[in-house]
Amino acid sequence: MRQLIFGGILAFGGLITANAQCKTVTTITENFDSWKDIDKCWTVQKGKAMLYASEKKVIFYSMTDPKENMYLITPKVKAGNYTLSLDITDNGGETSLEIFSVGKAIDPKSFVSIAKPQEITKERKVINISLKKDSHIGLKVLLNGVHQAVYVDNLSLKPRK
Repeated sequence: MRQLIFGGILAFGGLITANAQCKTVTTITENFDSWKDIDKCWTVQKGKAMLYASEKKVIFYSMTDPKENMYLITPKVKAGNYTLSLDITDNGGETSLEIFSVGKAIDPKSFVSIAKPQEITKERKVINISLKKDSHIGLKVLLNGVHQAVYVDNLSLKPRK
């Protein structure tokens, strides 16, 4: 019994330690080249579709569930004004990107839109955003067809001067 309790304490302590390593940031520079899976300080909300790291990028894939709400959520970011830039492309069809301020990564009710939806084209996206309080940033991708995909790479978040 003692071993079971001690094991539970160690496991719980490990969870606390893992989350404690994800600090609030003021910059993000991520090319996803070393990701084999979603980084532990990032979160995904994918519904019935797929959102995963592969081929040195993050891929949003609709499978047979178009219009599914899918979010890639950054580590927590300090309040302030920022420039978010990223390479984002699709495999055809209508797709869009919307940016959210996210209070709690596991609570969609805490997601607040901070940039209007934009059509995904072959051009690099550069978006100015403002966070009124420390928050995560959610990238919502909307796919409108079956077997549609969006690819995200070279994400950068820098304070705006």
